Amino acid sequence: MANPWTQRWNDRYSNEEFAYGTTPNNYLKEQLEKLNPGTILFPAEGEGRNAVFAAKSGWIAEAFDISTEGKNKALKLAEINNVMINYQVGELEFLNYQAEQFDAIALIYAHFPAEIKSAIHKTLQQYLRKGGIVIFEAFSKKHLEYLAKDDKVGGPKDIESLFSIEEIKSDFPDYEIIELEEKEIELNEGLFHNGKGSVIRFVGRKK
Repeated sequence: MANPWTQRWNDRYSNEEFAYGTTPNNYLKEQLEKLNPGTILFPAEGEGRNAVFAAKSGWIAEAFDISTEGKNKALKLAEINNVMINYQVGELEFLNYQAEQFDAIALIYAHFPAEIKSAIHKTLQQYLRKGGIVIFEAFSKKHLEYLAKDDKVGGPKDIESLFSIEEIKSDFPDYEIIELEEKEIELNEGLFHNGKGSVIRFVGRKK
């Protein structure tokens, strides 16, 4: 039987409609368009909208999530778009990624449980080559104020699962910071990300 965390995401992704839409996250799209295509990893990729966009843009896209329902939807989306993505289901420690395998890692609303989120960030870094790029967008700790006004914007409701600029600096210490900011944005992503929210955005190059 699936644990409650896995069950939650399987339930969310089991509907026919795509929970966060089928178009890529705006920030991811903007950042990928600045880079030459290579190999990219999408942790906590859900229904595949970002990995499919990357594959359509010429990237070799790999993804993982704990949700089999997410994978099923992602592969369906890839098929509709005539692209291939390599999507694994499981926890990171049991997956077979290689040291310095990727040119980029995209963490887009990859809200792992609070007690493991920093450890996952640190583990992921070994799979990124020197000079590789991390692209990150996720809700900031200030986002709770936005959630209190409008829960349609989505995101975790516990402050420990949200991010701060200081946490990102701590989790990614050996990076040239290209961009790091906390910002209010308007989200319009599928069923569960709609309205004003507060996010941390980070682009870093591994030294």
